[in-house]
Amino acid sequence: MNSVYSFTVIMLIWVISDYVSKKTKSLLSSLFVASFIFLIGFKSNAFVVDLARGSFFEPIANTFSKDLLPSSSLQAFGITTIGFIIVHLGTMISLDELKRQYKTFIIGVSAVLGVTVTLFFLGAYFKELNYVIAGIAALTGATVSIVIVQQQAMALGLVSVAAFPVLIAAFQGLVGFPLTTILLKKEARRLQTEYRNGNLVYVKKDEADSNTNTKRFKPLPFMKTTSGSLFAIGVVVLLSQQLSLRLTNGFLHPLVISLLFGVFLREIGLFKPNVLSGIDAYGMMLLGLLIIVFGPLSSITPAQLVELIWPLTITFVIGIAGNIIFSAILGKILNYSIPMAISIGLTCLYGFPGTMILSQEVSKSVGETPEEIEVIEANILPKMVIAGFSTVTITSVIITGLIAKLII
Repeated sequence: MNSVYSFTVIMLIWVISDYVSKKTKSLLSSLFVASFIFLIGFKSNAFVVDLARGSFFEPIANTFSKDLLPSSSLQAFGITTIGFIIVHLGTMISLDELKRQYKTFIIGVSAVLGVTVTLFFLGAYFKELNYVIAGIAALTGATVSIVIVQQQAMALGLVSVAAFPVLIAAFQGLVGFPLTTILLKKEARRLQTEYRNGNLVYVKKDEADSNTNTKRFKPLPFMKTTSGSLFAIGVVVLLSQQLSLRLTNGFLHPLVISLLFGVFLREIGLFKPNVLSGIDAYGMMLLGLLIIVFGPLSSITPAQLVELIWPLTITFVIGIAGNIIFSAILGKILNYSIPMAISIGLTCLYGFPGTMILSQEVSKSVGETPEEIEVIEANILPKMVIAGFSTVTITSVIITGLIAKLII
């Protein structure tokens, strides 16, 4: 298949997915829409080819062949640059902010552990362990966690296991967004009442004070260019791979080490926060990473899809139940309201920017004055953003990196 044609088709699919996501206010995520398009396209390709044979549409009838993703070169690009994205995620994490929101961080970690523990002990009764591990990766994290288990599964020829987390990821926003919205509105009304009773005072932080940490960052001089930044990050990824192999014999996934390097290098000032921001290649890297996820959908059979319905349902029910229970218990211990604690735990279903969007929308829908909106948002938004980092960016990647090798 022509590589330019494949690339252009994929870009069109992503344009459609982004458009639908924005129109539905992220209720239908771009990942869900793209997964649906790819899945329908791959499964109906043979039928479309037969139908279009001899007609005007015959040249484009075979668009959704198995060669679509590989011929675009995006899959190979995504595999190469996944470590760069992980380092970038690490540099998004502020240790100072994590210290201020340590209770939120603990609840977020407990939510991921809740999903992991309940699925390991209960999910294994309904389906083989491989699906349990794949389900944990998808239900607690985002693209990176999914790719980690997919690489392990595809290396062993387990196509349905590799496709399983994609299906979970496609639907988890449909569960997470409405449920979190309901809970956050309860929390917002509680905060509104506290504010009106004079029990809650919001003091707006001085903007300069909030930015004091940025003064200590002194990135390496050559990192002011795109090539310099990519070189430095590439060295970190290569070092992570060697440390994983030589020090842990592969036990600690190199992507986990890359994440820790990102956090550390931001903290000491060698890498700026959001190190890939402003880099010309960042958007393409991110797209390449996302395209990796859809690969198994081209190989899975309709019969295998049907077989995944039951484990998919079980994973959602058991995993989310464990998430809610652990979040609520830790929230109670740490003196958080139950709705706020559970909302923090549910961030693993969608992560950033959903954490920010939901916080802002709920604040505006409940607050009746600009002051109330500001107070509500100031008490919800920081917790939700840090929660997303603690679940999706940190804990899920670490846990998935440790358990992925259990896939056999």
